Amino acid sequence: MSDSRQGTEKAAASQRKDVRRNKQILLDAAAAVFVTSGVDAPVRDIAARAGVGIGTIYRHFPTRADLIVAVFRHQVENCAEAGPALLASCPTAYEALERWIDLFVDFLVTKHGLAAALQHDNTGFETLHAYFIDHLVPVCTQLLDAAAAAGEIRSGIGGLELMRGVGNLCVGAENDPDYNPRTLVALLVAGLGRPDRSRPAAAHGEP
Repeated sequence: MSDSRQGTEKAAASQRKDVRRNKQILLDAAAAVFVTSGVDAPVRDIAARAGVGIGTIYRHFPTRADLIVAVFRHQVENCAEAGPALLASCPTAYEALERWIDLFVDFLVTKHGLAAALQHDNTGFETLHAYFIDHLVPVCTQLLDAAAAAGEIRSGIGGLELMRGVGNLCVGAENDPDYNPRTLVALLVAGLGRPDRSRPAAAHGEP
């Protein structure tokens, strides 16, 4: 292969990498704005957070629906990738599960707004819901199985079952500033502990 051709291919690969990185920045910015301002937030707010011009957003996502779908898929992928990474880096599988559920709650706050925005397009919504299930249920199951195998939680709990429980606790949180679902989600995750675990010693002479 000639040097000129190699140079052209390297330049093209570098350009593709830059495009992907810029797109990731836009999606992260859009997700953050959606959480605070909803999916109808002005595009200029997203552009300002991403540090780009409005035209850059429209080049990547010609319509708001395109942007909403892309944010949904982007967040699903980030959440899915986090599971194995947490298992590899956390000292225990249970801690990895706790931290993943925390990320899942972050996702759900945005997801509910995205879901409402996409309800008018039933076909598109069903496709995204299937994408969500296919990518996240196996990750949650992997975390649960690892924690159960380590004796840190009871066995027999399904990934979809836990995700539905967490999801139900998060419903409406984006519209109620006085409700923090994390408190109840933390209790739910704590309840996964093995029922036969030794009870902590009582303090101050309590029975």
